[in-house]
Amino acid sequence: MTQPLDGVRVVSLAVNLPGPLAAARLAELGARVTKVEPPNGDPLAAAAPDWYRMLVERQELVALDVKQAADRAKLDELLTDADLLITSMRPSALARLGLAQPQERFPRLSLIEIVGHADEPETPGHDLNYQAVHATLTPPAMPTVPIADMLGAERAVSTALAALVRRANTGVAQPYRVALEDAAARAGDAVRYRLMGPGAVLGGAFPGYGIYPCKDGFVALGAVEPHFFMRTIETFGASGSHESLRDAFADKTIDELETIAARVDIPLNGIRIPAPAGE
Repeated sequence: MTQPLDGVRVVSLAVNLPGPLAAARLAELGARVTKVEPPNGDPLAAAAPDWYRMLVERQELVALDVKQAADRAKLDELLTDADLLITSMRPSALARLGLAQPQERFPRLSLIEIVGHADEPETPGHDLNYQAVHATLTPPAMPTVPIADMLGAERAVSTALAALVRRANTGVAQPYRVALEDAAARAGDAVRYRLMGPGAVLGGAFPGYGIYPCKDGFVALGAVEPHFFMRTIETFGASGSHESLRDAFADKTIDELETIAARVDIPLNGIRIPAPAGE
């Protein structure tokens, strides 16, 4: 089956998470992706080997030491007919490789440069740092999802698609920068604008949207719309308060509650912790 990005060539120098996620998504869309790794590999392969293998399964892996002249020349060969270059290094390191403006040597090549901070791209940081300043953490608990990395990866993908459209329309390739802190900031808007967070309507204030204990665990009720909420109240004989819903769910198992919800069309499901991949 024809894919949207058939014929598009991508070279990725990005390691860790946002770049590999973005490259994997472009590969899913049909792009031919070559992932260039340093001789010691991508740290993600050691930190989360199963996830790493899933991300690179559609990509060609090439190990190069781009600080060495011979390998740097091999990288140039890869870039000659590439459409996109994805990086996640500091701008100063990119400049030392002569790739800050790659379209000057490779006219068809658009750079998608993933950095931490838009205004201070040399400042070091990781997902935890970006989340820390944008209201998506609940200390002292560690985050269970790398929000900035994952949203940043999707931003890199959308920027890459926009770059291809612009080049198609104008014939001009150029560099684009994606900041992970911007992604964290947009995730934090849900708290900043009081949709979620303690006391907010979807942060526990509205009884129809919440987590409730039951006989063998917890269930998530997402009855936001009035018809779903009224149906929940009628089905379980509750008054609509948090307490009445807790009482209604307390003596039933997850399976029982899911069966009832499926029968009457209520958005409710049990909270389950998946086993790690490979187990």
